[in-house]
This record gives sequence, C-alpha cells and structure tokens, in this order.
Amino acid sequence: MAKTSPGEFLRQVRAEATKVVWPTRQETVTTAIFVGIMMFILAVFFLGVDTLFGAVVRWLLSLA
Repeated sequence: MAKTSPGEFLRQVRAEATKVVWPTRQETVTTAIFVGIMMFILAVFFLGVDTLFGAVVRWLLSLA
C-alpha cells in the first residue's frame, strides 16, 4: 500500500467530511425521544423477565 503524506491525508479527510449529512435538530430530538422510550420499554421487559426467573429459582430451591 502506498504511503500518503500528512497533507494529502488531511485533504482527503476534509473532502470526506464535506460528504457527511448531519441530522437536523428535529431529527436529533425525535431520535433521542425514541431511544428514551425504547430504553424504558426494554427496562420494564427485563425487570419482568428477571422477576419471573427469580421466582422460578426460589420455587425450585424451596423444593429441595
């Protein structure tokens, strides 16, 4: 692979950075709200699964 000079590397980085499409403020807020809602739903789901498994393990241990 050919070596690239630091100056050429910086030019390439600048050229690629101009291609980036940044999200709008509204898109960022909407995505953040969606992520927060999904985190809450998953937290409640895993709390339920953990509680259920804990109850099953306690029941199995009480049989011994």
